[in-house]
Amino acid sequence: MLPDEAALCSLAHALWPALTGGLVFHLQGPVGAGKTAFVRQVLRAGGIQGPVRSPTYTLVELYPLSNLYFYHFDLYRFFDPDEWTGAGFDEMFGAGSVAMIEWPEKAGDLLPHPDITLQIDYAPQGRHFRAFASTPEGQVCLAAWKHNLPTQPA
Repeated sequence: MLPDEAALCSLAHALWPALTGGLVFHLQGPVGAGKTAFVRQVLRAGGIQGPVRSPTYTLVELYPLSNLYFYHFDLYRFFDPDEWTGAGFDEMFGAGSVAMIEWPEKAGDLLPHPDITLQIDYAPQGRHFRAFASTPEGQVCLAAWKHNLPTQPA
């Protein structure tokens, strides 16, 4: 449970040191749930100072960070999964990149399998946030991420 934006920020900042090249994240949740806000805070943790725009119209934004290319995709405006192949996005995945993809279901089964799926939903007092690892690399990242989280007072 994330009660406010400060909690989302803390969660995102804990993820940054756990990121390694080659990871693919699928971000799921309704419009306005906080997917882009989460990505923005991960990028802030990585040192991005300037604007972090939602790629709703551009479909992808690239942020070169230290030794990683960080790709933020937003497929909300996709109408046909074949748009993924036609755009050449599949060339943006590899050992030197991290990809966070909003609305992955819009690309059908053409996307790389996610290492981690993030689900953000509205809750009466904030947001529900769940993370699921589906590969060994995702499990390693998720364990490191949990280790980086601030401890909660008893």
